[in-house]
Amino acid sequence: MNWSLEVVVVPVTDIDRAKSFYHEKLGFSVDHDTSMGDDIRIVQLTPPGSGCSIVIGKGAGLNRMEPGSQKGLQLVVGDLWRAHSELVQRGAEISEVQVISPEGIRAANTDDDLNNAGFVFFDDPDGNSWAIQQITSRGT
Repeated sequence: MNWSLEVVVVPVTDIDRAKSFYHEKLGFSVDHDTSMGDDIRIVQLTPPGSGCSIVIGKGAGLNRMEPGSQKGLQLVVGDLWRAHSELVQRGAEISEVQVISPEGIRAANTDDDLNNAGFVFFDDPDGNSWAIQQITSRGT
């Protein structure tokens, strides 16, 4: 039997602000924005090409974490320089491309092999933290 992680809840204070950030700044697709009265609203967004979505909202068990408490979420891309450029062009505040190695973390150079070692970091408006890692090949 396969087990598939398909939704991660991201706690936010302002649903519309967060929806705009993830859709406008990061390019996530808005799968649905569903309200059930004044007490329940569920917004599901999916990163381009991802099989896993995020959910923001209120009610229906979505308020169990404090806004900004989700740390260490990670996206994976095949071209980190391109992803970084796209996010900067969209107006996202994001770190420079970095390389993590046994010697530590440093700014990346265009000739660095970023496979599994290249990262950029950002926070959403509530302080939920994300990383983007380049993976172009995986070990066996």
